[in-house]
Amino acid sequence: MRLSEVGIFVFMIDCILCNNYIFSRFLGCCPFLGVSSKVETSIGMGIAVTFVMGLASLFTWAVYEYVLLPLDLTYLNTIAFIFIIAALVQFVEMFMKKSLPALYSALGIYLPLITTNCAVLGVALLNIQSSYGLLESVLNGVFGALGFMLAIVIMAGVRERLETSDIPLPFKGFSISLVIAGMMSVAFLGFKGLV
Repeated sequence: MRLSEVGIFVFMIDCILCNNYIFSRFLGCCPFLGVSSKVETSIGMGIAVTFVMGLASLFTWAVYEYVLLPLDLTYLNTIAFIFIIAALVQFVEMFMKKSLPALYSALGIYLPLITTNCAVLGVALLNIQSSYGLLESVLNGVFGALGFMLAIVIMAGVRERLETSDIPLPFKGFSISLVIAGMMSVAFLGFKGLV
C-alpha cells in the first residue's frame, strides 16, 4: 500500500480520531485512567508512549520481516515484540530519569507500565495483521500514539475541571472518571464514518 500526501493525512485522521486506541479499540485504558489526573503528566505520558510506539512499530516490523518470517518463527511474534517494547521502555525510563526527573517522578509506576500497555503491543500486532509495510507501520504507531495522547490530555483537562465542580457524592472520584470516559468514547464514535 503506497501512501500519497493526501493518503497520509487520511491515514492520520483515521488513526487519531476514527480508530482511536482508547475509544475505539479500548487498548491502553490502564494508563489512560491512571495518569490522566493532571494535564502536564498526561502530556509527558503521551510523548513517552508516542516515542515508544513509533520505535516499537519500526523494530517489530523489521524483526518480523527479516527474522521471524524467513525463519518460519512467526508464532513467536508476541514474545519477540514484548522483548522489543520492554527494551524501548527501559531506554525511555533511563532518559527521563536523567533528563526530566520531575516528570519521571510524576509518572511514577505508570512509566514502566508502558511495557505492558496493550496499545503498544496492539499496534505492533495490528501492523502485522494488516500487512502494513515499513512506512505504514511507523505511521500507524506514531499516529495511533498521537490519538492516545489526544485522549489522555482531553481526559486530564476534564478531570482537572471536575476537581472544582460540585459532583453528587456517589459519582465523586473514580466513578465520574468512568462516566466521562464512556461519554468521550461515544463522542469519538461520531468520527467512525469520517474516513
